[in-house]
Amino acid sequence: MTATVAPPRAAAGPAPVLHGYRFELVKLVSQWRIRVLLGACWIAPALFVAAVSLQSSLPADTVFGRLMHATGWAGSLVVLGFSCLWALPLLTALVAGDAFAVEDRLGTWRHLLVAVRSPRRIFVTKALASVTVLLLLVAGLAVSSIAGGMAVVGNRPLVGLDGHLLAPADAAATALLAWACVLAPTLAFAAVGLLGSVALGRSPMGLLMPALLAFVLQVAQLLPLPVAVRVALPSHAFLAWRGLFTSPAQTGPVLIGLAVSLVWAVTATALAYWLFLRRDFTDVTYDGSGRRVLVAGVVPLVGLVVLTAVVVAAVTPAGGSGIERAKLQDSLATAYAHLYRLQSQQLGRPDVTEAQLRASASCDKGGSRVFDEGPGNDWRCFVTWRLPDVDAAGTAIYQLDVTPDGRYVADGDGPKQVNGYFQVRTPTGDAPNPLWQFDGNVDLLASTREG
Repeated sequence: MTATVAPPRAAAGPAPVLHGYRFELVKLVSQWRIRVLLGACWIAPALFVAAVSLQSSLPADTVFGRLMHATGWAGSLVVLGFSCLWALPLLTALVAGDAFAVEDRLGTWRHLLVAVRSPRRIFVTKALASVTVLLLLVAGLAVSSIAGGMAVVGNRPLVGLDGHLLAPADAAATALLAWACVLAPTLAFAAVGLLGSVALGRSPMGLLMPALLAFVLQVAQLLPLPVAVRVALPSHAFLAWRGLFTSPAQTGPVLIGLAVSLVWAVTATALAYWLFLRRDFTDVTYDGSGRRVLVAGVVPLVGLVVLTAVVVAAVTPAGGSGIERAKLQDSLATAYAHLYRLQSQQLGRPDVTEAQLRASASCDKGGSRVFDEGPGNDWRCFVTWRLPDVDAAGTAIYQLDVTPDGRYVADGDGPKQVNGYFQVRTPTGDAPNPLWQFDGNVDLLASTREG
């Protein structure tokens, strides 16, 4: 009688990435807070845009806010501006900032490791699931806000940030491109959330890292930073999309913002991956390490800002704050010429071209004792233009409030019949004089044009 020896059983391999991704995605979507966020992002923007567009008072302090009665695309851009300041950083904190910490709170790491059998695949699937949910949230904000504007106001032309008129098709394409551009900084903040979730364990600080970073960067953006440092921050890409609404588009800040955000996303994700693979999963009381966050998180990211600022300063011609008298004058004169043509059409006057108007501007900041450079609400500008067959030149005065990020609000200060407040009749109803108050945007990275 011969004995039969069973062949040794092969060790079980790691679970497929697709199965792990599906499992992590189901876990995320099954959480009540994620379901609430999805519902809010797909419903609330439409209700907000519809409600505000029906009111007589508009959020004029917000970019494109004063245009919400004129076109449905303005409402979506108002939501985009708010989302970049508050909503998107908060969403990344609630989704990516809790991706790994939730396992620490529930004590389920050992079960997950037994099921997946690969820490690498656990990290990949959690990161992919978090990004998927964030993309769904951003898509909801965009689609919902556009739907609300189209339903209440309609698909109408949009006045850009240099006064030129975008046809409905161009407005649609540019608005969608603007929403696409904020995906890169959203991924950067999500990567910071993953890093905090890995490094700090069950500590609530990991959940707050993206929101805390957004707050610190918002404060930094309010300061008169050198332009090279400003665009080296990942939050600058949340503002650079405004340059898409000029002609020609201010693509320099947009491209640099996208590149900086993607570098941040890759760096923070790599740091989180490195920390995750070196974690001791047998320690069930792991609560993270403040020293580890400092050495493997904060220091590399601060170094990345310094390195990026040095590179930007070396490859771009802009210096100082990026807000200079010559650039501001060019921007204001261009916007005035475009809006003068729009005003002429609305008032039924003969059409003139920008070349015929030959508009120019002369600006001064705070009087003769203040250097004409940098942000502030003390800019005073005189715009002159000429009409065909008219010898005398026209003059209009504007008070400008220029913010450190390059956005400015021009407030007409006379003569009243040119840039004062009065109603004009448009195809969509009465509207304020387009030359009364309008928004503009200065390209911080452009070189100063002399003469």
